[in-house]
Amino acid sequence: MLLRNPYIVLLAAAQALYWCCSLIGITLTALVGLQLAPSNALATLPLALLVLGGLLTVQPLSALMQRHGRRPGLLLGAGAGVLGGLLSALGVWLGDFGLFCLGALPIGSYQASAMYYRFAAMDAVSVAQRGRAAAYVMGGGVLAALLAPSLALVSRNALATPFVGAYALIALLALCGAALLNCLPAQAASSVASGPRIALASLLARPTVRLALLTTAVGHGLMMLVMNATPLAMSLCGLSIEAGAQVIQWHLLGMFLPAFIAGPLVDRLGSRRIALLGSLVLALSAAVAMTGLGQAQFLLSSFLLGLGWNLMMIAGTTLLAAGHSAEERGQAQGLMELGNGSVAALGSFASGVLITGLGWNAVNIGMLPLLLLVVLLMAGVAQSRVSQPN
Repeated sequence: MLLRNPYIVLLAAAQALYWCCSLIGITLTALVGLQLAPSNALATLPLALLVLGGLLTVQPLSALMQRHGRRPGLLLGAGAGVLGGLLSALGVWLGDFGLFCLGALPIGSYQASAMYYRFAAMDAVSVAQRGRAAAYVMGGGVLAALLAPSLALVSRNALATPFVGAYALIALLALCGAALLNCLPAQAASSVASGPRIALASLLARPTVRLALLTTAVGHGLMMLVMNATPLAMSLCGLSIEAGAQVIQWHLLGMFLPAFIAGPLVDRLGSRRIALLGSLVLALSAAVAMTGLGQAQFLLSSFLLGLGWNLMMIAGTTLLAAGHSAEERGQAQGLMELGNGSVAALGSFASGVLITGLGWNAVNIGMLPLLLLVVLLMAGVAQSRVSQPN
């Protein structure tokens, strides 16, 4: 598929560039916030605003792509990434926390558009290949996992003012992503004719759609909560930025490397079984994190966190596709990303408050009730057979 389909290849490359930007931000933003914010509890506010920026634009982008095709919406998002990187760099240079926070909002729009890369991939393949298409595009993040931590460490001191170079690099990488997206094949810019607007209540009335939304929302929200808390927790434990970058690198490998296996597994075993497996892996991540505060525990728990996220995102994405028609695509996908963005915004802001107020163990213990909810609902629906087949 990767060799024969140029659409998948371009989207995977664009995904790699986006995640390079994202991981540079994840590695450094909370630390920059800690330096610039008037209170330590506000250190992760820029990360929360980044997610809020995505939340505000995720549905308008979906509607735009439903009407005019994928390319305009994806290009608009990459352009926002350029703007956000430049504003953030200026905020760091001036030591202005407000401007730094403002730059996070358009970067959030870039994030929102990048979350549609996996949906765009499924448009280009048959139903039987949807899991692999979504997974292979997400697997483009493997390149980011290998490069982004080194880029973050090198770029933070590339200019006279520390960290300015890192956010200038984010702007440059987003610009490269826009150039790639502009090369999408002509058929990638064509849209599915949209029919009558479907009430959101109609989509939410379907068990398959509800389960898909819950799966990705819990997986993504918990991943954002713990991932954003990890650099702060490591810093408070006296571990270096270099150690944090290595942990984030392994987290990224966990997020993306298993995609090349998870996609075929979803196509073969079904979305629900893989979602259950993802929930168990996230629970294991929390258990490992609570065994100690050394680099080894942070590294292994972060790897498992990424792996669980990967399984739940691919499973939820393919499950959603089984619950809507082509005419409902824009609304259904926008609804999923709205849910993901909402819980991610809450998790991103809460991470700083929880770490400084309650500690690292509290963050991980908080994962368990939500994971149990997913397991119970998935098992219950599978037993009652009320949801649609994968």
